[in-house]
Amino acid sequence: MKSILTSFAKNQSFIFKIFLFILSTVLIIYLLPKGGQFKYNFQKGKPWQYENLYAPFSFTIKKNNEEIEEEKKHLREEAMPYFEIDTSKVEEVKNLFNNFYKEKDTIDIVTKIDLKTKDVGLRVLDEIYTYGLINENYSFDSDKLIYLKNGNEIQELNYKQLVYIGDLERIIKNKAEEYLILDSELFLTELITSVVLSNVTLNSDLTESTIKTKIESINPNRGVIDKGSRIIAKGEVVEGNKFQILSSYKAVFESQIWSKSNFYWLLLGYSLLISLVFLMLFLFLKNYRLEIYNNTTKVTFILFNIIVMIFLTTLVVKYDAKLVYITPLCILPLVLKTFFDARLGLFVHVLTILLLGFIVPNSFEFLFLQTIAGMVTILTVSELYKRANLFISVGQITFIYILGYFAFFIIQEGNIELIQWDNFGYFVLCGLLTLFSFPLIYIYEKMFGLVSDVSLLELSDTNSKLLKELSNKAPGTFHHSLNVANLAEAAANEIGANAMLTRVGALYHDIGKMVNPTYFTENQMSSINSHDELDPKESAEIIIDHVINGIEIAKKNNLPDRIIDFIRTHHGTSLVYYFYSKENEKSGIALKEDFSYPGPTPFSKETAILMMADSVEAASKSLKEPTSSMLDDFVEKIIDGQLNQGQFLNANITLKEIQRIKKVLKKKLNNMYHLRIEYPE
Repeated sequence: MKSILTSFAKNQSFIFKIFLFILSTVLIIYLLPKGGQFKYNFQKGKPWQYENLYAPFSFTIKKNNEEIEEEKKHLREEAMPYFEIDTSKVEEVKNLFNNFYKEKDTIDIVTKIDLKTKDVGLRVLDEIYTYGLINENYSFDSDKLIYLKNGNEIQELNYKQLVYIGDLERIIKNKAEEYLILDSELFLTELITSVVLSNVTLNSDLTESTIKTKIESINPNRGVIDKGSRIIAKGEVVEGNKFQILSSYKAVFESQIWSKSNFYWLLLGYSLLISLVFLMLFLFLKNYRLEIYNNTTKVTFILFNIIVMIFLTTLVVKYDAKLVYITPLCILPLVLKTFFDARLGLFVHVLTILLLGFIVPNSFEFLFLQTIAGMVTILTVSELYKRANLFISVGQITFIYILGYFAFFIIQEGNIELIQWDNFGYFVLCGLLTLFSFPLIYIYEKMFGLVSDVSLLELSDTNSKLLKELSNKAPGTFHHSLNVANLAEAAANEIGANAMLTRVGALYHDIGKMVNPTYFTENQMSSINSHDELDPKESAEIIIDHVINGIEIAKKNNLPDRIIDFIRTHHGTSLVYYFYSKENEKSGIALKEDFSYPGPTPFSKETAILMMADSVEAASKSLKEPTSSMLDDFVEKIIDGQLNQGQFLNANITLKEIQRIKKVLKKKLNNMYHLRIEYPE
């Protein structure tokens, strides 16, 4: 059991990578469309590029969305609305009407004219309540058939047979003219208007329920293609009925292939392809980016970004496949270039869009446009800490999208008459969303502990709290750090290393000297040397401890690990030679272990550059009246000594690059000491 636990502890990084590999594969499979991949690509209005296609099985032709919507519209237009009638209101109205004349009768002023008016009024009421009275004029045609519901009885009639309350005056006028009581028309109108009540209302719920039932019963199919029938011939244009038949065949094919019997085979196919993609990623990291491969946080970060991009694209495609180009996929190479390098960013971007080929429509067009856009992102985005650079790059990316889409459309259509200008708006929106990468980089820095150029720019500010403290406590060290930063930055630019990172690392590499500043020559303001009263071993210990103290101070001030690496490695495993020699002179025996820095040696180009620049700048201070040739020899001697000691074995730096660094350091030192070429006498 103990051996198993020991083995697990030793290989936990490898085990975690396997876990990430499996988890990423499973998540991607889950996001992929649940159906087989249709092996034919076709577009509406484009010629069929394959051989004649025959139906391998019988299937129904699905109606397209336009047809179904048209049927729904027709059903709504033809649907007969339901009205409800309340017959009790008729008697109520007539009673109110008759009561008026009963009151007149009691005071004995009823005339023959009044009786005739009453009779006409009752006829009017009979007419308007024959079918019913409505108080709202609906937008139905007059001959529109309707249902009139009276309790459990339903009667069918024309909408015009119902009387609208606004037509009362016209009806009364017609009756008055018919029965020759024009003098009483106004009186009758006022009386009937005051007593009349609408007794018919539209039953919207019942009407809508009936329409909904009919809509649900719409047949989604409009025909059958028999097995062996020709679907489409080679060169035939995919449009109209042919397009619908092909779409139906594709839908049936994908639904049939993703069946219980084929589920495991399809799952195996997806697993193999996705695993192959992730295997390529891991092999790339192991062979070319070993530092990243060995860092589980960075590997997790890369896989997380891939899954996020695939997830976002899947959501967009499920909502509306036309909006697929809104997804800001160029954020992926932009972010990875910011935190790592351009080559890794482009490689991961290509792998991601290969996976997206399973999801998106018109996969070739999508892959082409996204690959080109990713390349443009890698080539144009630099020095992200300069705000204008991101906007310029996003503009270039958007332009490439638009240009590529325009070119594809011309190739496919041969003209621009049918071009969908809305798509250009999608590309512009994609560009705007890409700008979100700036706050996203900040979020990622906090989540994963990574460092971007923006953070480095903030750290390089000499007015920052830690550098101000260094300036106050150890002014000589601060000045030394500034000189080293200038030297290191120039050298990094020369060989294409990260100049910003190198400069910041140089500024902070000696912050540990703040603990005992007077024990370092550059901070000694008088002729008194603090080491004179100490044993060489003790002196060496204080000197060596500035590395440990620097790491502690850096961690306390939350400096990124990439900056702490400079503090940790800037002396490598070199000797504190002065005190080593002194101990040899004193006792005759001096152990190198007691006078050596703990290491590790530099493990990147940037940390190697700092070691060279730091040693050269510090040692140059010991030269009295330096000349140009003296400085050149001095640089060669120091760096060759470090090379012979094996300080750069893990730094991934070539001899050619070291020679170029020597050249830059010589030039910069000559400028610092204002030396000129020595002319012969």
